[in-house]
Amino acid sequence: MAINQAHGHSIHVSSETGTLKRLLIHSPDRGLGKVVPSKAQDWLFEDIVHLDTMRRKEYDFYVKLLLYFLDPHKIKGRLSEIDDDPTRSFFIPGTENYFASDCVVDIQRLLGEILEDESTRIKLTSAICGIERCSYQIQEELGTFDPHELARIFISGSCSDKRMLFAPLPNLIFTRDIGIVINDHILLNKPAKTARTRESILAQFVFFYHPMFAHVRQNVIEIPENERHFLLPDDEKASDYHRCTLEGGDVMMVAPGHLLIGCSERTSIYAAQQVMKILFDKNVVGKITIIKIPKRRDYMHIDTIFTQVKKDVWVLLGALARVGDEARKKDVLHFFAPVDVNKEFRILQFEKGREQQPREIENLEDLLTEISRNDLGVTGPVRFIYSGGNEFPYGEREQWTDSCNLLALRDGVVIGYDRNDKTLEAFKKEGFRVISAKRLLEKFEHNMLAPEDVTDTFITLPSAELSRARGGSHCMSMPLLRG
Repeated sequence: MAINQAHGHSIHVSSETGTLKRLLIHSPDRGLGKVVPSKAQDWLFEDIVHLDTMRRKEYDFYVKLLLYFLDPHKIKGRLSEIDDDPTRSFFIPGTENYFASDCVVDIQRLLGEILEDESTRIKLTSAICGIERCSYQIQEELGTFDPHELARIFISGSCSDKRMLFAPLPNLIFTRDIGIVINDHILLNKPAKTARTRESILAQFVFFYHPMFAHVRQNVIEIPENERHFLLPDDEKASDYHRCTLEGGDVMMVAPGHLLIGCSERTSIYAAQQVMKILFDKNVVGKITIIKIPKRRDYMHIDTIFTQVKKDVWVLLGALARVGDEARKKDVLHFFAPVDVNKEFRILQFEKGREQQPREIENLEDLLTEISRNDLGVTGPVRFIYSGGNEFPYGEREQWTDSCNLLALRDGVVIGYDRNDKTLEAFKKEGFRVISAKRLLEKFEHNMLAPEDVTDTFITLPSAELSRARGGSHCMSMPLLRG
């Protein structure tokens, strides 16, 4: 179970665009191939996906890119050999040819490693059998598998591709939603949907039992439930003021002392308040901005509405931004609208010691400009790139396929989907180079370009299947270390 404590600190994130050095991912597993139309929505997928295409022609490019930027010696010179292997063993934890990087880390690998310990295995098997209501026979049978196969079963829900024991966890490819690193602390999530309960138990065990996190175990934060929640009637439990749910797509570590929390369809105001109290008490950050967004499927988390590209560049959805407000204010209907109609979108900023006097910020651009200038020291203009070039109807169309959900590998170098043409045009207008993952990997492999020389670039991932799952590269990553 050797994980070396690479890069000094192995866990530390204090920005959205610092050079990425270690992250947690999860490659699409066999459970995704089991999603049926009648359950797709319950399991939070918009559609059923073609697993082989999603893996081989899409997600594998993401992994290869991450390795080239974070751990190049694992991949350099091996591309054609990796691509020619029909078994994809390079990408599958627990196989002989698995890339086993300590920088690009699959949670399935960590799960397999903690299951090598007999007492951890017994505890986790019991916990999962409890929530999945398994029979005693199944619990006994689970004791017969080797650790890495057991990890696959716990994640995919099925035994070596045939018999299903429980539901798959198709959302685990979105590792952002299991936890978030805030400076040197790890905040564990509380998923909003029961489809994700098993994910949160697997994550809890990985963070508390794996040696990679041993030195920060005392810094793992779990959000407490409302202490009287079990006395509340079910309809009250679901209210935003009692429900305690938080997902990582709603949490952004934008600067060492400043955290953003979105209150959305998936993250409740109660949970945001609990996190704020804990982080201020522990002195982890000094400023927390809460962004309340409309509870809509297409605005699932705040990272579907905006992400940071560079210290002075953000990508965002115009409809919820100042440009959207201005358009509405030119409309006569605006004057007759009920006063509270715009209160679905609000931004309040809280400072430690002054929690009772939050400051209201009028719109998204003002907040993002303040972050760039006041927290990150930007002196020049702060630039905004709008989804779909803010052209109707492309803004909303492309936001639905994750135009605003980008992962920064370093300041100014981001990964996103290839299908959002108008957004890519808007990036080009701002001076960014747009290049496909395939082309960039070829350039790296043939020494025509080195990862460290890439600047102001949008790297496009093939995304026909990935985009059906409603999440982009930001969702598909849990940064553990940024430089």
